[in-house]
Amino acid sequence: MESESLTLVNPVQDAERIANYIREGRFQRGLSLLTAATSVISGLEVAYEHYRGSYSRRVMYTPVILSGVLAIAGVAAFFSRRAASSVLRFASFVTLVDALVGFYFHARGVARKPGGWRLPMTNMIMGPPIFAPLLFGTSAYLGLIASYLQREDATIFAHDADGDDHWLARLLPSHAGRELIGEEQDIREGKFQRQVAMVAGVSALLSGFEAYYSHYKNNFRYKAQWSPIIIAPLLALAAFTSIKSRRIASTALPALSAIAGADAAVGFFYHSRGVLRRPGSSKHLIYNIMYGPPIFAPLLFGAAGMLGALASLLRRRHS
Repeated sequence: MESESLTLVNPVQDAERIANYIREGRFQRGLSLLTAATSVISGLEVAYEHYRGSYSRRVMYTPVILSGVLAIAGVAAFFSRRAASSVLRFASFVTLVDALVGFYFHARGVARKPGGWRLPMTNMIMGPPIFAPLLFGTSAYLGLIASYLQREDATIFAHDADGDDHWLARLLPSHAGRELIGEEQDIREGKFQRQVAMVAGVSALLSGFEAYYSHYKNNFRYKAQWSPIIIAPLLALAAFTSIKSRRIASTALPALSAIAGADAAVGFFYHSRGVLRRPGSSKHLIYNIMYGPPIFAPLLFGAAGMLGALASLLRRRHS
């Protein structure tokens, strides 16, 4: 069977074609590049946040290093199916583990502040950003999903790239093996809407809380600083409701995802402007990025909207 042509026709047909690829799970290359881009952004965010902490512990270097590794793996996966199913998958898994380790250290940092968890809101606001490591794991989640997808020019298939059943299935009991193959098959065919909706909802809540304590430190100087705090729970509600409701997944979820994406772009503008308004402006750009408003934080909020938009295009397992 000949591969479907990727020749551009017109914007409307191109958009519909891309949407069909996503519904069928045929967007490995696109998601691999998206993984690389989000990894670079989240890595830069972590780099200057840990710079403010003077890299007091060696473990603070790991997310910076892994973000680069994951970005390279994402680019490699764009060019090679084998790299997608091996290098990208492994790099994504290691980065997810590192995100959990980072969450532990941040939680411990909050607990070690005066009052510990007896003053949870105060210490979470004034201590290390407790949910930042989990948001860093978003790009790793995208990479892990991408590693199981089909290429854009592929037809739907039920096996690994080498034509064999998943190797792990042969080491597990038959029932567990069938479940594993079934889960992978659902991802390959784009039937994992509920999973992505769940992740989008969690990401929205975490991003909203991160925005809250970041803007709280600035005393909500601008009214626009309330926007992600209002949008985040609405997006999370739509995402969680989409797990049960197909209608919400195809109406409210994409609408709120688009609003979150637009708000992220506006936030990025304001944070960039805040950096340039600091003493020295662009003459001391690196310094001002390090100690000014977190310039890439709004884009991480936009990642939740991106996940919501992706979920709205996917199919459900029992459709």
